[in-house]
Amino acid sequence: MDTQHYHHYTTQDQLVWKVLFDRQTALLHKRAATAFVQGLQQIGFQRTGIPRFEEVNERLRRRTGWEIAPVDGELDDATFFGLLADRKFPVTTWIRSMQQFDFIEEPDLFHCAFGHLPLLMDHAFADFLHFLGRVAGQHLHDTVALQKLERLYGFTVQFGLVTEGGSTRIYGAGLLSSAGEIHHWLNSTDVRHPFDLATVLHTPYSEAHYQDQYFALNSWEQLTESVADLAALLASNWQLAVR
Repeated sequence: MDTQHYHHYTTQDQLVWKVLFDRQTALLHKRAATAFVQGLQQIGFQRTGIPRFEEVNERLRRRTGWEIAPVDGELDDATFFGLLADRKFPVTTWIRSMQQFDFIEEPDLFHCAFGHLPLLMDHAFADFLHFLGRVAGQHLHDTVALQKLERLYGFTVQFGLVTEGGSTRIYGAGLLSSAGEIHHWLNSTDVRHPFDLATVLHTPYSEAHYQDQYFALNSWEQLTESVADLAALLASNWQLAVR
C-alpha cells in the first residue's frame, strides 16, 4: 500500500483535477445515476483541489464504513478483492497528465476518486461491492470463476448503466470519469443492452479500449441480485464455460 503525499501534487496536477472535474460534472448533468449525484454532494469533493484522503475517509466511514486504501499502481486479484471484502477501496495516488484527458488505460486518482468513491456513500452499492469482494475471496484459485467475477465487476462497477424514470443513467466509474467513453456510449446506441447475468458472464471484457457492449440494470435491486445469483452458481459448482 502507498501513502498520499499531498504536498507532492504540483500546480499542474491540481489544474488537471479542476479541468476534469468541471468537464465531467457538465457532461454528467442529467446523465448520471441519482446515487452518484447524491454521493458526489455528500462526499465533499471540490473542483478547486485534489481530495485529501484522510478527509474523505472520515465521511466514508461515517456513512457506510468504507475507507480508501492508497496504492501506487494496479493490484493482483487477491489483493484487490481482499480490500473490497474489508470495505476498503484502492485509490491510485498519481493523477493523469494533460495529454491523457479523454482516455487512460491504467486507473489514476481522478478515475478512482471521482468515478468510484461517491457511490460508496450509497448503502446498497457499498454492500454490493463488499459482497462481491467476499465472494471473489472464495474463488481466488479458480481462474474461470475469477473471470466471471471480473466481468460482473467490469460491466457494472466500471461501465454500468441503470434505468431511472424511463431514462438510462450512468453509474460505472469508467464512464463517469471519461469524456471519451461517455461520447462513445452516446454515439453507439446499438451496443446498449438490458442487463442479464448470463449474457454478462459470457461477454469478453477489457479496459484497453472503449467498450463494445454496455448493460443497463432495470433497478438497483438487480445489482444486488446479480452477485447473489453468481455466488449461488459458484457454490453449486456450476460449470462456467469460457467462451
